[in-house]
Amino acid sequence: MATCIATVRVDGVDIFYRSAGLPSSPTILLLHGYPTSSHMFRNLIPLLAMRYHVVAPDMPGFGFTTVSPERQYTYNFATLARTMAAFVEALSLRRFAIYVFDYGAPVGLRLALSRPDDVLAIITQNGNAYEAGLGHSFWDGVRKLWSKDSTQADEDALRPQLELPATRWQYTNGSPHPTTIPPEAYHLDQALLDRLGNKEIQLGLFRDYGNNVKLYPQFQEYFRRSKVPVLTAWGQHDEIFVPAGAEGFKDDVKNLEMRWLDAGHFALETNEVQMAEWIIGFLDKYNVFAE
Repeated sequence: MATCIATVRVDGVDIFYRSAGLPSSPTILLLHGYPTSSHMFRNLIPLLAMRYHVVAPDMPGFGFTTVSPERQYTYNFATLARTMAAFVEALSLRRFAIYVFDYGAPVGLRLALSRPDDVLAIITQNGNAYEAGLGHSFWDGVRKLWSKDSTQADEDALRPQLELPATRWQYTNGSPHPTTIPPEAYHLDQALLDRLGNKEIQLGLFRDYGNNVKLYPQFQEYFRRSKVPVLTAWGQHDEIFVPAGAEGFKDDVKNLEMRWLDAGHFALETNEVQMAEWIIGFLDKYNVFAE
């Protein structure tokens, strides 16, 4: 089924999004992570659209979503979540499942906290909600920015994370077949990262990520209270959000299905067919969209 592209103006932002499937079908909202966009779902969307209405927006600061300077947008996770909530309202989405990856997790889980009756299920693909899931080799440098004593040197030390070798590494590290990952994926991400002013936006989000960690206990309480079914589909070789992040859901989620991919951080790359099968089976198993 063909994927459509469109733009809608919400919260003073022109949100670019991809969609497919009948609007009358049950909806899955796909939320991307860093440093990518809805492009990461390009191969998954048609596989899910045979049964579902699939919607994948680009968050502000990413992909083809644009924010005018006059908007004076504040790039932090609370604001990203508010903009995504406005997007959901603009498209009149109700009672949907969410697929969250990387940055999409704190955004999507904030959305779930504010709209618990609408979020019917969560698919988390390396989308973290536990401190144990923060891989030390990646996060130790970022954590320095969370301190009030952080310095310009701490920020400058992270600038290589915004360049092509690091972007490529996120895609290929941990993959058993890295040469099968299309290079246009990480080159597109890098081209968009390289836009004027965007790297400062990304450093600001690195700095703000500590506020997501402070919310982890609230997310975990939401899992316990809501009894929302959760599918963890995790790249088991991810060094950014390590497998302990997936294991953490065992403590709080009653209706949990755990799956492991022989992959790294961008586990969806080359595994779209398997992911679609798991998602469809999970949503059917828990009768997520039953009236």
